[in-house]
Amino acid sequence: MSDLTPQSDVPTPTTDKITQAARETIYLCNFRVSVDGEWLCLRELNDISLTPDPEPTHEVCWEDLTVWVDQLQMLDDTEDPKDPIAIERLNLMNMAKLSIKGLIESALNLGRSLDSDYAPLQQFFVVMEHCLKHGLKAKKTFLGQNKSFWGPLELVEKLCPEAGEITVSVKDLPGLKTPVGRGRAWLRLALMQKKLSDYMKALINRKDLMSEFYEANALMMEEEGAVIAGLLVGLNVIDVNLCMKGEDLDTQVGVIDFSLYLKDGGHSSKSNEGDGQITAILDQKNYVEELNRHLSATVNNLQAKVDALEKSNTKLTEELAVANNRIITLQEETERIKQDNVYYLESTRKKMEVSKQDGNAEGNFHRQSHQDDMYNEARKQLKEETQLRLDVEKELELQIGMKQEMELAMKMLEKDICEKQDVLVTLRHQLDDVRSLKHDLSQKVQGSDSVVRQKNEIIARLEEKTNQMGSTIKQLEQRLRQVGENWHSAEDANRHFKQEFGDKIESLQLQVEQLTKERSQWEMVLKERKQNLHNDPHRDKNTGAHYPKLVVDMKKELQQLQEENAKLRKGPECKPPNVSLHQCRSAEEIKVEMESDQSLESSENTAVNIVCNLCQDEASVTKPKNRCHNCQEMFCNTCSANELPLPSSIKPERVCNPCHTLLLEQYSTTPP
Repeated sequence: MSDLTPQSDVPTPTTDKITQAARETIYLCNFRVSVDGEWLCLRELNDISLTPDPEPTHEVCWEDLTVWVDQLQMLDDTEDPKDPIAIERLNLMNMAKLSIKGLIESALNLGRSLDSDYAPLQQFFVVMEHCLKHGLKAKKTFLGQNKSFWGPLELVEKLCPEAGEITVSVKDLPGLKTPVGRGRAWLRLALMQKKLSDYMKALINRKDLMSEFYEANALMMEEEGAVIAGLLVGLNVIDVNLCMKGEDLDTQVGVIDFSLYLKDGGHSSKSNEGDGQITAILDQKNYVEELNRHLSATVNNLQAKVDALEKSNTKLTEELAVANNRIITLQEETERIKQDNVYYLESTRKKMEVSKQDGNAEGNFHRQSHQDDMYNEARKQLKEETQLRLDVEKELELQIGMKQEMELAMKMLEKDICEKQDVLVTLRHQLDDVRSLKHDLSQKVQGSDSVVRQKNEIIARLEEKTNQMGSTIKQLEQRLRQVGENWHSAEDANRHFKQEFGDKIESLQLQVEQLTKERSQWEMVLKERKQNLHNDPHRDKNTGAHYPKLVVDMKKELQQLQEENAKLRKGPECKPPNVSLHQCRSAEEIKVEMESDQSLESSENTAVNIVCNLCQDEASVTKPKNRCHNCQEMFCNTCSANELPLPSSIKPERVCNPCHTLLLEQYSTTPP
């Protein structure tokens, strides 16, 4: 990197101009950026010789800022080693040094342009946030105590007017609701503007203003703050492009990631000679750009001064013209007074000559009286002028006092306005916080109300179900009692049934056996008679005269059997548990035998007066009629020649032809 010192012993006008420009423009926190190997070094401007160097044989070496840091650490070692505040300041300073060093090295490797997603850049902002929060006083608000570093950053606008643009931009950013978010946005905009070091140095130099926000032992109030401000100068060589819209700065967690700064001890940080030369060239380029920027700022300041001088010169020229006009006017008045004086002298001389001619005595008397009058008039005029002068002086003193009081009142009013503006800004922030808290509380209340309503509905439903279950339990208890009573009554009835009907069941079983035997005998007789009738249809008709009597006898016996069958049917419904299965089967057999008796009776009746429902053919001994088991009507053998299984029986039963057709259709349409 080229040095600022000239390469000749004799100063020239050009070198004098360069020296003067360097004195006016190089003000980067009293430090200058340089490169020493892989390190960006800073040297105090007091150590830079701005006069011609008599021995320019070698380049002036730059003092590394780390030497100052080591000296500061040595001074800190002499203090109380158990002071936790001093240890915190030293740790934060070391973290800031490592963060800035790592950020610069990574930026050089990546091409000096960084974005918001870069991890070392995010960690740098976190470290700066911790540095600004160290020793910060807590302000009491409506919601309690609040610590925010946005208050000190707002002072930069008063110390550096060019920082007003950043403050306005931060206040206009959408989505920032907390002072912490505004402070983080301010740091990012200041870094993009490459003036973060200037703003921090301006803050640190005004400790009288910083004492309002920080404790006496805070980092920003001690020497470590100046060291960090000097370290920030090296970040001016980095181009940072950050997109502030859509980034949530209010809820970010500021935790320092130490893994970025823990490196292997055997790792070599040296690079080859070509990379070093490129880095040196880039550093020279950035230094020239920085110098050009400060020169541009100086030119702008000088241009502003020239404009102010031109305005003052124009004003003085106007005042000079007014003064010249006043002088000319006064000269004209002086000439006019001189002419009047000459005229008065001439007239007085003429009067004196006339008075001399009138007489010496009379002339002397009149002259004496005239002189007395003139003396008295002059004395009176002198008193008036003196009194007028005193009045004017008093009025002037009063005006000066009033002006001083007005200036003092204006200063106090401006101070009061500034304080009220700060209070108004604080109250607005607090109002925003209260509104956000109110909104959150209203949402929580609404959510809790809905939850309470849901729980009340659930409780009401549960109570209703509980009442229903209680009534159901009562009903079940009543039913249980009734079932118990019925069970006891059934047991009693069963016991009485066993006692009363035990003998009857045995006698009925004997009667059933006898009836079965008689039935079989009658069947055999009927078969023989049918066979005889079939073989000899022209048998004597007197034989048929005995059938009505037989039918009447059989009907009586059938009625008795039906009554006994009805009793047996009622028996199984209330039969005791120990009734044998054989008894139940005998009852079923009796039922089947009764049905067969009915069929026999019907077959006997067909021989007398039964007609087929289809062909209307009367029944006879040779043409017996059959009963359809579906419609229970009487048909001849031709009209009832089909058999089908019915739901009431397992075996196929005889049905008539219409029922056979109808049942086939039903079976074909009914799914299996």
